[in-house]
Amino acid sequence: MVKHRLEAFSDGVLAIIITIMVLELNVPHGSSLKDLAHLIPSFINYMLSFIYLAIYWNNHHHMFQIIKKIDGRVLLTNGLLLFWLSLVPFATAWSGETHFAKIPVMLYGIILLLAGFSYQLLTQSLIALCENEELSTAINKDAKGKISIVLYAVALPICYVNQHISLVIYLLVAIMWIIPDKRIEKIFSQTK
Repeated sequence: MVKHRLEAFSDGVLAIIITIMVLELNVPHGSSLKDLAHLIPSFINYMLSFIYLAIYWNNHHHMFQIIKKIDGRVLLTNGLLLFWLSLVPFATAWSGETHFAKIPVMLYGIILLLAGFSYQLLTQSLIALCENEELSTAINKDAKGKISIVLYAVALPICYVNQHISLVIYLLVAIMWIIPDKRIEKIFSQTK
C-alpha cells in the first residue's frame, strides 16, 4: 500500500486535535491582565500538550519520509497512536481547569504513556516493513522512546505523592524530544 493517504490523514487528525485544544482556552470575561490569571494553568498545560503533539508530528513525519510502503499493521498501529493523541485535549483541559489536581494529572500521564507505547508499536511495524537496513538499525536503537515510557510509568505512582513532580517528569520527556531525531535525518540525506 502507498503511504500518502495515511500521512495526509494523520496530519489532518493532528491539526484537528490542536484546534480542539486551543478552543478549550476560554476567553476571560474582563479586559485586564488580571483577568488572565485564572487561565495560567490551562495555558501552561496547553503549551506542554502542543509541544507533545508537535513532537509526535515531527517524528512521525521523519519516519514516513524514509518508508516507501505500508501495510495493515502500520494502519492499525498508526490509528492506535492517533486515538491516544486525540484524548490529549480532554486531559489537557481537565488538568488545566482543576489546577493540576492529582487524578487529572494522572490521566494526562496515562494518555502520554499509552501514546508513547503506541508510537513504539508503530515504529516496530515500520521496522518490520523496512527495506532500509540503516533506518531499521537506527530506529531500533531508540533509547529516547524506551526512556520516555519508563519515565511516564514512574511518574504515575508519583502522582499520588506529588502531581507537580509528575508534571516536571512529563516536561523533561518533552524537552528530551524537542530536538529532532538526527539518526533519521542523516539516513534521509544519504538516500537523496
